[in-house]
Amino acid sequence: MCFFYMLLTLLHVLLYVLPCQSEISCRNEDGEPVDWFIMYKLPKYKIGDVGSGLDYMYLDSTLKDWRMSKFLVNTSQGALGSTLKPLYTGEELRSNSSAYMFYNDAPPLMNYTTKYGHTKGALHFDQSQGFWLVHTVPHFPPFPERGYSWPNTGKMNGQTMFCVTYKYGQFPQIAQQLLLYNPHVYNCSLPAMFQREMADVALLCSGSKLPWVPETRLQKLVSAKGETLLSFAKSHFYVDDIYAGWVAQALETTLLAETWQHNGRTLPSNCSLPEHVLNINEILLPGPVRFRSYYDHSKWCVSWIREDRWVCLGDLNRVNTQAWKSGGLVCSQNPLIYQAFRQAVAHYISCNTICERMI
Repeated sequence: MCFFYMLLTLLHVLLYVLPCQSEISCRNEDGEPVDWFIMYKLPKYKIGDVGSGLDYMYLDSTLKDWRMSKFLVNTSQGALGSTLKPLYTGEELRSNSSAYMFYNDAPPLMNYTTKYGHTKGALHFDQSQGFWLVHTVPHFPPFPERGYSWPNTGKMNGQTMFCVTYKYGQFPQIAQQLLLYNPHVYNCSLPAMFQREMADVALLCSGSKLPWVPETRLQKLVSAKGETLLSFAKSHFYVDDIYAGWVAQALETTLLAETWQHNGRTLPSNCSLPEHVLNINEILLPGPVRFRSYYDHSKWCVSWIREDRWVCLGDLNRVNTQAWKSGGLVCSQNPLIYQAFRQAVAHYISCNTICERMI
């Protein structure tokens, strides 16, 4: 009799746990579902320190500030590995109940081509929900059949990853944004059951010529737990710096922008429009961990005025050659995210002086 009750208890636990485990979602450092997370992979060369190039800071809604992860980004543990794990264990590859798409202008095992947008990310969803991962890492993620790994080229510079969980009904809107991004889709699975409702995803996966799209498209998105976000998508028809020409003016706020300042073609801080964009050139994270934009491949911006509370993460650098490139940003007014990134601004460059200003 005792064995019988133990068996019933075990079955009850399994029935309770398994649905949660199979839920497609962004996942935290313990592998539990979360509405969103952000990772800031640290550069190898920091001010006063040389690291592994594999350590990272982690943030989600349960934390008050950045936390140094106990994992390295090249392991399948931690938030990123746990989120992508179903695609590398084979269970999703054998299933027709979910869809996924990997895109990257610098895909793994393939040559870089200039005909696509400067954009990197991944989608994974079923008919209930899924996630959209926006990141800045070339050659990532790897093809599912090759297993989870981190590219050697991803060690040197800082990188950001922004994962948000969405209900199924949001993915047609995300796909419309991605049509403007013109992403290089290098791996995709879209079973027949999704083809009609996700016609734009099917078009992106097919690799065929995309239809005409407008210059820009601004779309409100809502996370699975009700977090409101704004998606800015720019096509190659919009020839301008997305930060100064559009985002700052649309949000009606001056932005402090952190993008890769490596090749000498960085656009200067711009004060020619009603709302300005000022280049960040040094980042400070808890620890303290301090590094220069020269070694930071991430792309993000925050509102200079703290009351406006905007923070955006995305794809595009502030360089003249990317005025012609398609891509985008996902923006939030979440106070926790804003505070984490606003405090990360150590120095920025104003327009009317040649000196650096400290926040």
